[in-house]
Amino acid sequence: MKIEKLTENKIRVIVSTEDLIKTNTDLNSIMAKAIESQKLFLEILSRAEKEVDFHTEGCKLLIEAFSSIDDFLIFTITKYSSKEKKSASNISPKKPVAKRKNVDYSSENTVYSFSSFDELCDFCNCIDTYKNLDTSKMSKNISLYLYNDIYYLVIQNINLKYPLLKTFHSIALEFGKPYSNSKLFISKLFEHGTNIIKKNAIKTLTKHFKL
Repeated sequence: MKIEKLTENKIRVIVSTEDLIKTNTDLNSIMAKAIESQKLFLEILSRAEKEVDFHTEGCKLLIEAFSSIDDFLIFTITKYSSKEKKSASNISPKKPVAKRKNVDYSSENTVYSFSSFDELCDFCNCIDTYKNLDTSKMSKNISLYLYNDIYYLVIQNINLKYPLLKTFHSIALEFGKPYSNSKLFISKLFEHGTNIIKKNAIKTLTKHFKL
């Protein structure tokens, strides 16, 4: 289990299949049973308090669960101040809902939009934590554009045989929004957008804006 503190009020938790086995938690039960979910989340909150100083006492929680590839789940937990005082042990999180966004894994060209520069950097830093995920082996042409105050990561000539391609898309779907008709949109970005980074955009951003 890996816990990252995104802001003072938000953390991201990456839970692997091995973590579920250690806690005797079934993946299907997380989505179907509030009681099973509560046990896992209470452990997450306890660890988050110790590891990243994320205190939830007296706060309401928003928990979002993102289903990814088979070996991990990603949870985003946001806390909100509340007049109602509750200890973390009494918090009963709502049943998480797995959010799925569609992406074409067979496409050689993909575009992801990011609503803010911080969101884009968070994505790049998350990719950097996966040491076996080398984006240069996935694509030699990853550029960054700015259009109408939105950042767009343009990925062309994707190596569809790259073994961690689905992992990359799974992480990207957590932070950004994919465009299905990417070829037409890429042409629009080339014509009307501002090119910020011509190539190796993810590695360049990670190098200069590493957390």
